[in-house]
Amino acid sequence: MPSFVRVLIDRSEGKELDYSVPEEFSGDVGVGVRVVVMVRNRRAVGTVLEILEVSQVPGLRPILALVGGGTTLTPAVMRLARWMADYYCAPFASVMKTVLPPMLRGERVVMKMVRMARLVSSPSEADLALLGKKAPRQRHVLEQLLHRKEPLPVPELLRVSEASESTLKALSKAGWIDCTELRRGAFSAEAEEILPSRRPILNPDQKRILETLFKTFEEHKKNPEKLSPFLLHGVTGSGKTEVYLQAMERVLETGKNALVLVPEIALTPQTVERFRSRFDHAGDGGVRIAVLHSHLTDAERREEWMKLQRGEARIAIGARSAVFAPLSNLGLIIVDEEHENTYKQEETPRYHARDVAVMRGRLEGCPVILGSATPSVESYCNARIGKYTLLELPRRADGQLMPLIRLVDLRLQGKRSKTDGGLSTPLRIGITRRLELGQQTILFLNRRGFSTSLLCQQCGHVCRCPNCSLSLTFHRVDDRLSCHLCGHSSKPPKYCPECRDEESSMPESAPRRWRRPFGLFSHRRESHAWMPTP
Repeated sequence: MPSFVRVLIDRSEGKELDYSVPEEFSGDVGVGVRVVVMVRNRRAVGTVLEILEVSQVPGLRPILALVGGGTTLTPAVMRLARWMADYYCAPFASVMKTVLPPMLRGERVVMKMVRMARLVSSPSEADLALLGKKAPRQRHVLEQLLHRKEPLPVPELLRVSEASESTLKALSKAGWIDCTELRRGAFSAEAEEILPSRRPILNPDQKRILETLFKTFEEHKKNPEKLSPFLLHGVTGSGKTEVYLQAMERVLETGKNALVLVPEIALTPQTVERFRSRFDHAGDGGVRIAVLHSHLTDAERREEWMKLQRGEARIAIGARSAVFAPLSNLGLIIVDEEHENTYKQEETPRYHARDVAVMRGRLEGCPVILGSATPSVESYCNARIGKYTLLELPRRADGQLMPLIRLVDLRLQGKRSKTDGGLSTPLRIGITRRLELGQQTILFLNRRGFSTSLLCQQCGHVCRCPNCSLSLTFHRVDDRLSCHLCGHSSKPPKYCPECRDEESSMPESAPRRWRRPFGLFSHRRESHAWMPTP
């Protein structure tokens, strides 16, 4: 039984203090448990970092209470936090603030409650017709609940049905509806009826990948120290998600849990729906899924966190911060679209969720799958040198051909007419051909400013930032060349500073709206896809 503990106090800039453990808490105190202690003359909340058998500090104060009734952070996550502080050169206190969600840092959290109305028994057409004659307001309330097919907040139901509390009491007394106080958001995801999905027929590439994964999972049980992360390099539409699903099925069958990271919050709902249809669809009491992202309220996020902590949910799906989910007995970590820069935290500690997931997999002793159609340079390099195991899906799952992609260097186009709009010759020909066939064309312009670079059509010179060596962006409204990295700004030249081509200069007397720097405003390169010609 622990006699003393070392506690990291919240809001104390990393202060760690020793406390004694009273007899009534000796069986519940462990690393990662949140406790209430006294700091000078005030109560404070902290996290147990270490169990001590002996303390050199005399007269230690005892722990006052436990927060949450159990371990909030697993020992593996605590070791992960220590690694992050060392690897990213960040204060351990700031790492703990990132690892521990805000709604769990306080001594208690007030759960926002709301009255929800739901149907207990669905009325028939005859019942509605009878109510329409005797009590039209009651019929209107029932129709609203039938139309929505999900519980509604009582204030919203009264507003849309133009009814009163007495109407709801009458329906409740008759056994049609039930009004109870529930946590806001309790029905947000689980109230939706998700139909089960069938396993699709796998193509040979998917079968090969899964056989490799399953074989590695079995070998991992014998030699866990030899397990390396997997880089699943599959083209768009190659069926990577189905590989994730069947790999998770194998892991869940063994009694272990799974963690799935997605790059954006916008992708979370469709990912959750896809996974629920396979694991937690209606009427099947399957594996529950918890969702963690910043758009949840504090109460909703706390409830999802507690579902994972209590073991009620075995799958966690979320964005960057979900990498710290309190999943014990972790059996698989999946990082979808591992190349996305949204996995990078822009505030201290500036961690990369992909790398943290790889380290957590090592600490937990579980496989990690990094999936992408365009892997990051560092992940692909790790796969080439043997640190990661490379798995490839080179073809689309439905057998469709990949589009033809051409990279056009505009410096090789020579001088063009002033009416071509800065488009390359192959692109203009391709657009014209599509229009002649009655088809459509989409042009993606991912840039700030009027032009991403100023290119001399005579010598190919590009105006670059003197500090960063990046091409300067021309902003037509301000008539300035700007660097979006360091902030450098300058006036555009009247003619090319390299070859000083006179034809590229503009007369001083030209109106400002017609004046422009040398050459044509254009990208140095264009990348576009052509559809096969019928």
